[in-house]
Amino acid sequence: MQVYYIDVFTDQVFKGNTAAVIPLQEWLDDAIMQQIAAQNKLSETAFFVPRGDGFDLRWFTPATEVNLCGHATLASAYVIWNMLGHPVHQILFHTKSGPVKAIKSNGDYTLDFPMDYYLDQKAPEEMVRALGKEPKEAYIGKDNHLLIFENEDDIRNMYPDFNLLKEVRAHGIIVSARGRDVDYVYRFFAPALGVDEDPATGSVQTTLTNYWSKKLDKEQWHSIQLSERQGHFTTAIEEDRILITGKAVTYLQGEIFI
Repeated sequence: MQVYYIDVFTDQVFKGNTAAVIPLQEWLDDAIMQQIAAQNKLSETAFFVPRGDGFDLRWFTPATEVNLCGHATLASAYVIWNMLGHPVHQILFHTKSGPVKAIKSNGDYTLDFPMDYYLDQKAPEEMVRALGKEPKEAYIGKDNHLLIFENEDDIRNMYPDFNLLKEVRAHGIIVSARGRDVDYVYRFFAPALGVDEDPATGSVQTTLTNYWSKKLDKEQWHSIQLSERQGHFTTAIEEDRILITGKAVTYLQGEIFI
């Protein structure tokens, strides 16, 4: 099988988030796909199979299958366009979170994802202890906690206790604040999924953009994920959809033998 490693939400290798993409003509056994993802040791490995109006798409972390992933969707679209020669500038993916689209325009790639809605909550005490700082606001979305802090330095200088964070019953934890040079900054921790800190996470923009759109009166927002590798995003809202735009580059192309 062909495998491609794509660095996403960046325009240079060794930055952004690396996704493995494996094109298939028919599905492998779930256990085999999970073993491949575990051996890749990337935050996500994506598998897709053609269907009449687009592609079926699934994502696996090293530990489990997930229902939605941004960077591995963009990476899959990148492979379909640039390696497989797909001629149409819009791709429809069928996923466990419903239909999502990828659109290519002038060297940028845009994901059309469903908006996430969130509720107020009190941040769990063990989560606050693990992060080392009390947020000024706390919310819970469909899958992730969203914690808002005072400023960019709070996010940049956060050193979570991941062993303690693993004990928190949470799919993932988004921490965010206003940015100095961009509209907002954030980081994303998901030790329960086998990923202590994700380098550049597109799917959490479905929550973040909804939140920050209520604070910043603009038509589009620029953000940076402050991981070691960093990720750069432009987002917008179209009705109940979040448009997530970024770049991608090829790091590796190879073959898997089973």
